[in-house]
Amino acid sequence: MSAAVRSYAAVDLGASSGRVMVGRVGPDSLELSEAHRFPNRPVRVPEGLHWDVLGLYAGVLDGLKAAGRVDSVGIDSWAVDYGLLDADGALLGNPVHYRDSRTEGVAEKVWATVPAEELYAATGLQYAPFNTLYQLTAARSTDRLDQARRLLLMPDLLTYWLTGEQGTELTNASTTQLIDPRTRDWAYGVAERLGIDLGLFAPLRQPGDSAGVLRPEVLEETGLTGPVPVTAVGSHDTASAVAAVPAPGERFAYICTGTWSLAGLELDAPVLTEESRAANFTNELGLDGTVRYLRNIMGLWLLQECVRAWGETDLGALLLEASKVPALRSVVDAGGAAFLAPGRMPQRIAEACRASGQPVPESPAEVTRCILDSLALAHRKAVRDAQRLAGHPVDVVHVVGGGTRNALLCQLTADACGLPVVAGPTEAAALGNVLVQARAHGLVGDLAGMRRLLVRTQPLTRYEPRGGTERWRAAQDRLAGD
Repeated sequence: MSAAVRSYAAVDLGASSGRVMVGRVGPDSLELSEAHRFPNRPVRVPEGLHWDVLGLYAGVLDGLKAAGRVDSVGIDSWAVDYGLLDADGALLGNPVHYRDSRTEGVAEKVWATVPAEELYAATGLQYAPFNTLYQLTAARSTDRLDQARRLLLMPDLLTYWLTGEQGTELTNASTTQLIDPRTRDWAYGVAERLGIDLGLFAPLRQPGDSAGVLRPEVLEETGLTGPVPVTAVGSHDTASAVAAVPAPGERFAYICTGTWSLAGLELDAPVLTEESRAANFTNELGLDGTVRYLRNIMGLWLLQECVRAWGETDLGALLLEASKVPALRSVVDAGGAAFLAPGRMPQRIAEACRASGQPVPESPAEVTRCILDSLALAHRKAVRDAQRLAGHPVDVVHVVGGGTRNALLCQLTADACGLPVVAGPTEAAALGNVLVQARAHGLVGDLAGMRRLLVRTQPLTRYEPRGGTERWRAAQDRLAGD
């Protein structure tokens, strides 16, 4: 291997699986390989739904052992969830899963103290029932929170176990609804009014900051030779994924696809208008002073849950059959709270279609086509609304993440948006993670330089819209009228 090429371990934790990827970066090269993949299975116990965080940490250690010599390690994960530590730094129970029911009805209690309009004007964050703010309100007066002396978001918790050092990475902190996107610091007034102790949080870190080095015990368990630095990356996986959008200019929208679809724009300032709040757009923080202005859509979670219900399924054959089903026969609100919880997804989709007077999808192919049409329709609405609300027109939509493997979804998104779709890279979050580490070592330059390297090195597929935007507009109007 050339002396100019370095290796970086990207720990990328999703809502259903985790993996340790190894990125090899040189001045004109970027390669990614998988060292280890492991499941991320929530566990339901009598007191609620939790993450198996010790299982995740074991997977991370196994992955670092499989990765071999690396020049740095970075961790990204999903947002909003956290672990609590006591005065000795020990974990107080397994972190609660964001799909747990404990936050039901909590938002209304928060809004009684800080009205929704004021909360949005101060934090710019969309309403989602599982935001950290609502989780902390739900946990108020519990023994566990009373005993806590530190709160660490999920990637920061794992980083702490690797290094012994505590910090709160900014891009993930921006999803808590406790950050002011204008100052890129804590929203002190909001926290004070709601009685939330910001002293629970470790000091803020920026992507690229040092997060310590692997502890001797970790080196022994993984077989790595120290010192191995750990670098703070865009630890919200969407922040890392957006950093890896291979866009040559500024006039682009992005859709980060996976369990969720995160659809929106990259801006240099937040949009904090009442119209933006009513449209449920969020202002999360990205690299280099950017704002990720986006809407959360339920994403491929709908299809994942259906496949789980159907049992062993040939996904390729299912998508081929779905492509033959008439377009826009039935659509549902892909961002609706009715589809947030797991279980009975095919039946719930059928029930939604029946309730709205649409043909009820019966076969797996019909249900799948309903899901993909509905997702494309939600992508269309999010991209159009974002442009209007931000005054930021776009010429192309970049799709990154796991959904790039779904050619039918990519084509339907191009058709629905009436814009070209450029699909790729699939492993955007891991690539963004790797590139921030490489930048910390001086191997790549600014965000634009990172993206130029992606364009030169990553396979991309372009989908042109096939016309017929009137049908999509009519379907969107039909759905809005239900």
